[in-house]
Amino acid sequence: MPRPQRYNFQKKYKHFLSSCLSIFFEIDWLLLILIVSLTSLGGLTIKSTEINETSTNYLQHLLSGSIGFVIMLSIARFNYKNLMIWHWLIYCLTNVVLIAVIVFGVTANGAQSWIEIWGFNIQPSEFAKIGLIITLAALLHKNDGTKIVSVLQILGITFIPWVLIMCQPDLGTGLVFGAITLGMLYWANIHTGLLILLVSPIISTILFNIFFIAWIVWTIVMGIISWVTLPYRFISTIGIMTINFTVGKLSNIFWELLRDYQKDRLTLFLEPEKNPLGGGYQLIQSRIAIGSGELWGRGLFQGTQTQLDFVPEQHTDFIFSVIGEEFGFIGSIVILIIFWLICFRYVVVASKAKENFGSLLVIGVLSMTSFQVIINICMTVGLAPITGIPLPWLSYGKSALLTNFIALGLVESVSKHRQRKRL
Repeated sequence: MPRPQRYNFQKKYKHFLSSCLSIFFEIDWLLLILIVSLTSLGGLTIKSTEINETSTNYLQHLLSGSIGFVIMLSIARFNYKNLMIWHWLIYCLTNVVLIAVIVFGVTANGAQSWIEIWGFNIQPSEFAKIGLIITLAALLHKNDGTKIVSVLQILGITFIPWVLIMCQPDLGTGLVFGAITLGMLYWANIHTGLLILLVSPIISTILFNIFFIAWIVWTIVMGIISWVTLPYRFISTIGIMTINFTVGKLSNIFWELLRDYQKDRLTLFLEPEKNPLGGGYQLIQSRIAIGSGELWGRGLFQGTQTQLDFVPEQHTDFIFSVIGEEFGFIGSIVILIIFWLICFRYVVVASKAKENFGSLLVIGVLSMTSFQVIINICMTVGLAPITGIPLPWLSYGKSALLTNFIALGLVESVSKHRQRKRL
């Protein structure tokens, strides 16, 4: 009798061990290596920015990355298709937490975006990105973007958490929400003309304040696209042109609703020299740091701008300025190549997914990641306004880092459960 019991115990132990180790043989190793490398480099770069020897931001970054790595492996083992059952619950919880931030949140850097839990500040708007991706993927899985009713439903679902985030206010995360929605609608076969019409009010607002004639031409072109794309041509065309005209006229009112620091971020990136000691200081110092790195960089822990703490928030949103100074043009290009490879692998996984839900999940993560990378790097070199968007896996920020690892776990789950050819 004892032998069968020992045999059963060994069999169960081997089965448990093999199930735990199987994840390492089924995940996308290239993705994992690239992202772990970025996280480790982020820890070193953050360490380089710490003038105070007692600062432990780099240790917190590496610890959060380690926790995120474990969470990622756990999610990768989980069958992502089960999320379709819970997507409404996830959506409701997302909104409830965002409302809690408005009521009980902690204010920092002009925004009430954090909740203090057991002494730790957590930013729920970061995790809300994952909730939105799951919800939109589940809805577009059932009804793609070819029908206007489906598109309106998606916009309505996105609108509620977007408003809650803008009430904090968190302009950067609000922009990321827009990028996620547009990217997933594009993958869900939305008509290209309709996609342009969705973006048109934003462009109308910009053109109205920059070039009035271009704004008039743009409004007319949007009317033509509406006539060709939408049903009820006459009514739709009048409606779209009215929206673009009204938004342009009301842009001054929208402008007055922004806070002073937000206005500086949206305007001074064009000419930061107008206020070199105020709103333009951060961007000027960032460009000096990146330029001083030249071809090969000054070396890790050797950057003068970094070590003398000239660039504010250089361990968070402006981490790329540290990379540019200490690793130079070559190091910056290597970082861009790594991000390109990550996004490329996302596209490959999305293309090989079992069904639309998994594919849309990955595209949502791709839209979130690529938009954050583009905007963050552009704002550090003066090509985009400063919006407070962190650089994925490199910037300091526990909530943002955990969110990116959770997103990676969803991608790895889709990759793991896709159909494979067996020899």
